[in-house]
Amino acid sequence: MSTSITGWLTDPVNWSGPDGIPAQTLAHLELSGMALAIALVIGVPVGLLIGHTGRGAFLVGGLANALRALPTLGVLMIAVLLITPHIASDLAFTIPSLIVLVLLAVPPILTNTYAGVFAVDAAAVDAARGMGWRGRDILLRVQLPCALPLILSGIRAAALQIIATATVAAYVSLGGLGRFLIDGLAQSDYAQMAGGAILVAALALAVELLLLGLARLLVSPGLTRKVSRRTSPPAVPASATATATAQ
Repeated sequence: MSTSITGWLTDPVNWSGPDGIPAQTLAHLELSGMALAIALVIGVPVGLLIGHTGRGAFLVGGLANALRALPTLGVLMIAVLLITPHIASDLAFTIPSLIVLVLLAVPPILTNTYAGVFAVDAAAVDAARGMGWRGRDILLRVQLPCALPLILSGIRAAALQIIATATVAAYVSLGGLGRFLIDGLAQSDYAQMAGGAILVAALALAVELLLLGLARLLVSPGLTRKVSRRTSPPAVPASATATATAQ
């Protein structure tokens, strides 16, 4: 079996054309990138606002747990059935796929952003107020930089979940590395299925390493060590604590 998987991965035919590994990898990255960008636009501002004001903190845990409990394929199929009658182009399948991936990515980004801002040392915040800084300046110049390690940790978790789950787009005839899993299953080509799974894992690992390198460039080593010793705020649920401590 391992020989056949190696043969499929090294076959030049699978590395060329619109259905080849490079093209499908690019399609996978495009869909994943769009979903992550939308999740960032939603999760980071909301997390910053709740963490800064302390209002609506109870919604973080409830929303995160509710979104995590949603069945991915079920939501995808329902979204397709609701959207396809109104849109004739490929967007009828792209939009439902993005909805599923965004719903999956928002919880770790939201909870980690909230946890990072909430856990900023109160003495630092009080010192900024004593210097005459207003709420917006405190958030952007004190709380956000201190919360950056946890925020980036949530982004990493979201990116990995998106890449792993973006394979479901193949169920609605979209491209991506999930194409090899679905087509391999339909053709009983287990080498293709295993090869597709290996490619998804390799892509996730590459993105993880890239984001880890980015975090090392952006985050002060002192903040990283501080976060590793910090306990989670009491309002954060157990699911958010597990995500936050992944750093």
